[in-house]
Amino acid sequence: MPCSNTEPAGAGLGLRRALLGPLLSADQGAVDFLEVAPENWIRVGGRYGRQFRELVQRCPLVFHGLSLDIGGPDPLDKELLRAVRALMDELGVSLYSEHLSWCAAEGHLYDLLPIPFTDEAVRHVAERVQQVQDVIGAPIALENASYYAQPHAAMSELEFINAVVAASGCDLLLDVNNIYVNSINHGYEASAFLRGLPLERVRYVHVAGHYDEAPDLKVDTHGADVIDPVWNLLAEAYDLLGPVPTLLERDFNLPPLPQLLQEVAQIRRLQARYGVDSVEVRAHG
Repeated sequence: MPCSNTEPAGAGLGLRRALLGPLLSADQGAVDFLEVAPENWIRVGGRYGRQFRELVQRCPLVFHGLSLDIGGPDPLDKELLRAVRALMDELGVSLYSEHLSWCAAEGHLYDLLPIPFTDEAVRHVAERVQQVQDVIGAPIALENASYYAQPHAAMSELEFINAVVAASGCDLLLDVNNIYVNSINHGYEASAFLRGLPLERVRYVHVAGHYDEAPDLKVDTHGADVIDPVWNLLAEAYDLLGPVPTLLERDFNLPPLPQLLQEVAQIRRLQARYGVDSVEVRAHG
């Protein structure tokens, strides 16, 4: 049977197919939970499917989608949502999150694009969140997204995120690297932004590395080690929230698993500094 997945807890790792074998060979407590994009695992069989399901029996799992298109103009893909719900039911997954962005217009654009910061967009996203939750049968979490240009802003990014959460009733997947990246690219203070978010709605946290294109341009790649200012922002989040569940994202330039686990261990050290042992399950409410 799949591992029970009531809530993520402790220090997690984003699962890539290249990590299946190493994680199956690692100690069972190497990570506290895993995260996958469900689109990459729907109807996957064969060797990958067997390894994936074996790993899920050992470690709790959450879903973080890539193609829901919560802010886009196209109708929501109900077939995708039904397939996600079926996989959640099969694997015992309780949490599905997505990006507060859009990615399709008469077909997928294969990028995560910024939503206009407007009242109309808030209402549009809130209506679509309700549609998603009706299919999924549970609240979803939306991630504060990185972006590099903004098509229209009648309010600030911070005001927009707060308005979406309030209007939709969704939860928040807090990405501290995205706060740092956006703070450099758009000239705001990361700590103040963090403190202005609806932190009572945080389900779990992402931490990742990025690419320095220029001193005033950071690109959210998930292809490098986490840097000290991002670790410091994560510590500040723990100071505000306690040691909330936190996941390390690494999408490419994958180092050997022991190197990734050093960053997972850094998450655990910070969690231990700011509260209870990292594997204690925190009630959501």
